[in-house]
This record gives sequence, structure tokens and C-alpha cells, in this order.
Amino acid sequence: MTTDEGANEPVPPEETVRPSRTVAEALTRNNFVRIILRPTIVLTILTALLGVMYLDYVADPEANLHGFPIALVNLDVGDTLGSGDQTKHVDFGAQVTQALVDGVPKEKVDLKVVGITESELLLRNGKVYGAIVIPSDFSKRLGILGAGSVVAGEIERPVITLQTNPRLGAFGTTITERIGQQALAEVDKQVGVQLTEQVTSELSKTPPGTSGPSPQVSGAARIALANPIDIIQVEFRPLPSGTGQGLTAFFFALLLLLAGMIGAMIVHTMTDAALGFVPTEYGPIYVHHSVVRISRVGTLALKWVVMVVVSLVVAAVYLVVAKLLHMPIESPLALYLFSTLCLIACGWTGLTMLAVFGTPGLLINMVLFVILGLPSSGGTVPIEATPRYLTWLAEFEPMHQVYLGIRSILYFDANYDAGLGRGVGMALLGILIAAVLGFGVTYFYDRKGLRRENLLVVDR
Repeated sequence: MTTDEGANEPVPPEETVRPSRTVAEALTRNNFVRIILRPTIVLTILTALLGVMYLDYVADPEANLHGFPIALVNLDVGDTLGSGDQTKHVDFGAQVTQALVDGVPKEKVDLKVVGITESELLLRNGKVYGAIVIPSDFSKRLGILGAGSVVAGEIERPVITLQTNPRLGAFGTTITERIGQQALAEVDKQVGVQLTEQVTSELSKTPPGTSGPSPQVSGAARIALANPIDIIQVEFRPLPSGTGQGLTAFFFALLLLLAGMIGAMIVHTMTDAALGFVPTEYGPIYVHHSVVRISRVGTLALKWVVMVVVSLVVAAVYLVVAKLLHMPIESPLALYLFSTLCLIACGWTGLTMLAVFGTPGLLINMVLFVILGLPSSGGTVPIEATPRYLTWLAEFEPMHQVYLGIRSILYFDANYDAGLGRGVGMALLGILIAAVLGFGVTYFYDRKGLRRENLLVVDR
């Protein structure tokens, strides 16, 4: 059954109805290449690219580490050891700081030596994955531990705190823990050797006017001196329940990206069908409307308007679903507005690619939004733990910008410095580029007379 709203209208002389062909005529040698070989080649290339991009970024994140930011805070004020004329000032915190700076591989970890206020600001803005904090009484406690090895009494081991930033994702927390534990274990060993030698040296000195053997360090005390530092691991601003250990931001961003890309395809196809450029099938019903006389610029502008309406509705749907699933959302208005902006940016970009390149625009959108977008998003594996070419892609890939904005809204109080500012700026830039490119190219097509018409194509 065929429905044609323009069945009674005369066919314009410049349009020629394309003749039908038999199956035998279609399956010639040249058409075999077009029907079977071309899709096979395209799919092979896409799947190969997909496999490389997705497997490369998850295969060995720690081997790909580069510039992984961690803060280092030294609050130690030092201590005075000895008595009378034999006193000396020691600063074990400074020694530990230098040992960490020298010991951490600079090509992998960006260790930022900062004050406590700046460290907390970096953690709150999502600029560092964790912080190593040396307390103000570190040297004092080490001195007490050394004296306590030969003098009875209650003592406490000096503490170094390893703070993690769970709002940057579970994978980032795991890497921070591993880096911190490895670096601090080596520092603990070095401090233990130094402290043991210092205590042994002090005990070997016999005070004037005394006789008899010098006091010795017991075996239990030597064990305590060998590993003197107590490493405490804490979370900085733990995430509330309902956040999926920091994954809800990634999946919310993914939903926006997919809705923008798929929405562009649906708007493109349904609008073209309504304007008569392509047919539509509903089961056994085949509908092909009469062609509307509209320019390419006008067609694209109409699709952009439809995409704005769609974005307003879809953003509201996602917000309602998140609320029904009890996701903690402290700034629902910010989430709705940013979601709408991202949907428009992704949708307009997708529609522009389809208007400029036609059917190949589908493949371009898939590569841009899915194949290159997800691995470079930084939502599951930190971008600093992915191959460097993904770090470069993250500078402009839509998925990373959307993720930064959503993460800021959900986990960092909608702080502009935590990624929302960049997300908004890049979304507006994406809309501007899509508008300029789309209008420029479609206007060029119109000026050249490249109208969308049913032309006779001769198959050889």
C-alpha cells in the first residue's frame, strides 16, 4: 500500500522519476561492490577503530599514567632534640617532603607541594585526585618514638594522612591509594633506618663519670623504629549514597551525549520525511509526501528549532528520572539548564554533519560522539591514566566537556572552577561552530543550485 500526498500534482519538468530495476540487474559486479563490499569495508574500519580506542584506554591505566595530580602538604614545625648545649633542631617533615618529591616518578605523577588551604581548594575543585598531609607534630612524635624505645611510657607513632578524592571516581581513588602507599612505604623505610641509627648512636655514647654497658635497644623497639610512620587513609568529602561511587556523573553525561546524537538522527530523518525528501515505512504502509519547496538553509534551520524543543523536553525527562531514582541533586535547575545546553550543542553538531556531508554524516557523528568520545571522557578511567592521544582528544571531544560539567553540578556544588565553566564554554562554542558551519555550507549549496531533488541516476 502506497500513500502519496502529492499523487495528483504534476511532476515538475526538472525532476525525473528514477526507474525501477530487477534483482538480477541490481546484483551486477559493480553493484556487488556497492551493496556488499562497501558496507563490509566501512564496518571493518569502524570496528577496528572502536576496538583500539576502547581496549587501549582500559588495558593498562597505570602504564599510561602521566601528569596525575596529587597535592603534598608539609605542616611539620620541627622539634628540638637533646638538652643543654647539646640541643639541635630537626625537621623530619621537610626530609619526608624532599624524599617524596625525589621518589615519585615525575613523568607519571604531578606532585604539587602546597599549603593546607590550597590543598583543600584543589580537592574541592576536583583539581587533584588526593593529598598527602604531614602534620605539625610529625618531628615531635618521631623524637618521642625514639626516646620511647629505651624509656618506658605510652607513645604514639607519627602520622601521615593520605587523603583521596572520591568525587573524581573510584578508579582515580584506587590509583591515588596505590601511588601514596608505594611512595610512603619507601619513605617509612628510609625514616626508620635513619631513626634507628640515630637512637643507636645516642645510646652508644657513655656519659662522663658513668661506667658499665650502654643501654641497648630491645628487639620490639627495633621493629617499631624500623617502621615508625602510621599511614592513615581518609576520604575527603565522601560521596553520599545514590552516586554509584562517582559513576552517576559519567552515565548522566553519556545519556545526554546519546540523546543528542540519536536525537539529531531522528529529527533529521523525520523532518526530511515530513518535507517529502525521503519515504517513510510503517509496516506494510509506504508513505512518501510531496516535496516541499524549501532551501537547504531553511531545512537545517527548521531542524535546529525542532532540536531545541526536543532538548527542553528530554532534559526535563532525565531530571525527573534521576529524582525518581533518588539520585542526590543539590542544584536541579543548574542540572536542567546545563543538560539542555549540552543536548542542543550535540544535536546541532549532529544535524550540521548530516546537512554538510549527507549520509556519511552518520558515520562522522558515530566517530565523533561514540568511538572517540567515550574513551576520552575521563568518566571511568582518569584522563591522566589513558594514552596521551586521548588526553589530546579530551581537549575538544564533546563527551569530556559534558562530563566535566555534570560532575561539577552533581559532586562539586555546581562550582565553575570544578569543570562547569569549561563545560558551558565548550557547549556554547560547539553551538557557534555548528551554526556557522551549517549555515555557511548549506548557503553555499543553495547558491550553487544544489537543490535536494530526485534525479535520474544511471547504474553501470
